[in-house]
Amino acid sequence: MAMPVRITLAFAIGTILLAGTQASSQASSQPSARPVRILFIGNSLSYSNDGLWTHLTKLSAGAAGTVETGRAAFPGEFFRSLWERREPQQTIRSGKWDVVVLQEDLPETRVSDFKDYGKRFIDDVRAAGARPVLLMAWAYPRLGWITQDEIASAHREMERELKVPVAPVGLAWQSALGRRPSLALYAGDREHPTIAGTYLATAVVYATVFDSNPAALEYTPRGISTDDAAFLRQIAWESVQRWRTGNQP
Repeated sequence: MAMPVRITLAFAIGTILLAGTQASSQASSQPSARPVRILFIGNSLSYSNDGLWTHLTKLSAGAAGTVETGRAAFPGEFFRSLWERREPQQTIRSGKWDVVVLQEDLPETRVSDFKDYGKRFIDDVRAAGARPVLLMAWAYPRLGWITQDEIASAHREMERELKVPVAPVGLAWQSALGRRPSLALYAGDREHPTIAGTYLATAVVYATVFDSNPAALEYTPRGISTDDAAFLRQIAWESVQRWRTGNQP
C-alpha cells in the first residue's frame, strides 16, 4: 500500500528503495534529522527548464522533510560518454548522496552500452553508499530507431537483473499524450521537454523515490495551468503504480 505524502522523505529513502522495486513500508512520525540528498546524472533531458533538481526541491516542499540536490549533467551525453568524462563518477564517489538518479538517453546510444555502463554506474552508486534509480526517458522523432516500448523493455531488463528501481518517465509521457493529445510535452525540436514535460518527469521521480502520490502537492511551475499540473501529477502516480505491478513492458 502506498505511503501518504506526509511521511518523512528520509524514512522513505531508507525503507522503500532498500526493498528495490517492491513498495512496502510503515510511515514515520518523526521529522527527518537531515535533508535527503539526491544527485542527478544525465544530459539536457534532465537539465532543461532549470533542471529536474530545481522542480523536485519545490515539489517535495509540500511534504515533510527537506530535499537537497546535486547534478552532473552535460549536453549530448549518455551513459558511456558520461562514464568517460569522470566528473559524474567523482561526484557519486564523494559519498554524500542518499539517492542517485541515473538518466540514460537511449535513442542516442546502444542498448548494449546502456546495460554495460548502466551497471557500472549502479555499482558505483551502491559502493558509495547511495541508492540508484534509473530514469527512463522518452523516445523522440530525431532518432526513431527505438520505440518507447523498446526503451521500457530495456529498463525492465535492467530492473530485473540488477534489482534497481525505475522511474518510468517515458511511459508517463506516453500515457499523458494518449489522454490529452493537445498537451505539449515536447519542445519545438520534438526532443527536449517543455516545462510540462519536465514537471511530469519530476512528478514521476518524486513518486518513485518516495513511494508517495504527488497528487496533493501544491507546487505548479509558471507556464502550466493548475488543471494540467494536477493531471500530470496523477499520471505520474498511475504510471509508477502500473510499472511496479508489471502492467507495462
